[in-house]
Amino acid sequence: MADSVYDRQTAADYRTAREVPRDGLTAWRQAVAEAAPLTPGSTVLDVGAGTGAFAAAFHDWYGVRVLAVEPAEAMRALIPDSPGIEVLAGTAEALPVPDGCADAAWLGSVLHHLTDLEAAARELRRALRPGAPVLIRNTFPGRCDRDLRVRYFPETARSIDGYPSVDQVCAAFATAGFARVALRSLPQQSAPTLGAFADGLRREADSKLRALTDTQYADGLARLRAAAAAAPDEPAVSWMDLLVLA
Repeated sequence: MADSVYDRQTAADYRTAREVPRDGLTAWRQAVAEAAPLTPGSTVLDVGAGTGAFAAAFHDWYGVRVLAVEPAEAMRALIPDSPGIEVLAGTAEALPVPDGCADAAWLGSVLHHLTDLEAAARELRRALRPGAPVLIRNTFPGRCDRDLRVRYFPETARSIDGYPSVDQVCAAFATAGFARVALRSLPQQSAPTLGAFADGLRREADSKLRALTDTQYADGLARLRAAAAAAPDEPAVSWMDLLVLA
């Protein structure tokens, strides 16, 4: 979780291009409510909070207090200023929070940025109250075929092949006493149409797209534009996994 990756412009581009609109997260709102008994007064630890989209969503959806931990200063600066959200500089491997302070932990698209999964698991065990769940939203190797970027930029799957697998994550977290509770794929609508999704792409804000050659990126964008022309009303829907550990 390196601070040096994000400057002010990259962080702003990330917020514009990568954050999923709140109304595109209906399935996620319901799934989180089913996986974690969050009520007003609960505390959620948002690890790798980025620009705070989910921190703000959790606070608004469930009335919870959010501890938003993010290592990149440029990203932290964009987290919404709210009395229900406390923004903290830190990493998953060294959480700047007291023992037993949280009723759930959220890791959204952050696993592949961690330097030590077992250390992160130990820190989460320390920070969570007994029985509290860890909710992991991520793309996993072998389970990414319904990701829009993989669909139109198939070379991005090679980057995902280097991510921790479900089995690797479960094994690492088992060392801290966590066990797998559930794994499910959920849809999220990134834009109202494929054309709008294409218009909103910011290559520099997406590590998967940055890894492509110029030719691969141009070819993928052409495929996406062609699909948008053929189906102008098709919504831009991707699927990601929710892994629940407790």
